[in-house]
Amino acid sequence: MIKQWTAFLFFLAMLSGGRMQAFAEQAADAGSYYPGIVSYIVKEAGGSRVFMAKDTGRCIQPASLTKILTALMAIESGKLDQEVLITSQATSVEPSKAGFKPGDRLLLSDLVKAAMVSSSNDAAFAIAIHLSGSVEKFVTAMNFRAKKIGMKNSTFTNPAGFDKGVYAGNISTAEDLLTLTEYAIRNSTFNDIAQLESALLTELNTRRFILLKTHNKLLARYPYAVGIKTGFTRSAGKCLIARARKENRDMLLVMLNAQGDRWLLAEEMFERAFAQQSGKKSDYAVNGVGAGTGSSWKR
Repeated sequence: MIKQWTAFLFFLAMLSGGRMQAFAEQAADAGSYYPGIVSYIVKEAGGSRVFMAKDTGRCIQPASLTKILTALMAIESGKLDQEVLITSQATSVEPSKAGFKPGDRLLLSDLVKAAMVSSSNDAAFAIAIHLSGSVEKFVTAMNFRAKKIGMKNSTFTNPAGFDKGVYAGNISTAEDLLTLTEYAIRNSTFNDIAQLESALLTELNTRRFILLKTHNKLLARYPYAVGIKTGFTRSAGKCLIARARKENRDMLLVMLNAQGDRWLLAEEMFERAFAQQSGKKSDYAVNGVGAGTGSSWKR
């Protein structure tokens, strides 16, 4: 009877928010693979299986991964065809920037591409001002939307991912960012934009073209990568949310504050996960030094 009662309590805990903790325990042995990453999780998209995880509930600055929520809110607004007036407030932010000028006009859809593809901070601020009238009001909407999506331990202070000065306190967790990403990839427009390697924008006043290229080097070097977003600040370190598809298998990775080559780390983590999922050794060779192994990794 005691064993049955214990099992029942465990089942209730899993249903009431213990899901990721149980996942982390399930994949706890994988934490030692990557001591140079503060927090990470690799999980099958849309499924329940976690292949590796470490400190998924730890609050960390997400840097430009914040822009996933900003972009998603723009997409869900139904206003992608609207023209957006670029204000001086949007252009006065720190780089990375697309180089917009006050008075420029662009489609909201182009600003979403700029925010996602080249991580343009001016685009993120322009989105916020257009949709809500001010950055402050948009941030309020961001935090409300995050909670509705199921992000329980995140607080956003701006639409771009700044985490210093007046924007201190912009934080999230690997668990929350995974929740956001799994929600976002249900949207086909988001998926189309998240996998772009470049974007050609049009400034509508002058018909000037603006070519932006992705910061996500994983798209070029790992043949199974299909997006999604990079991030970096000095406080946040190197961050990445990535998606990969291989042989009808679909995998998501969230990596926060990584030391070393995040692209190499992501390749290796994906290949480990795919190998675990299929039960077969990988025939894909990751070039370089394996994380925490001191040798080239090939399975």
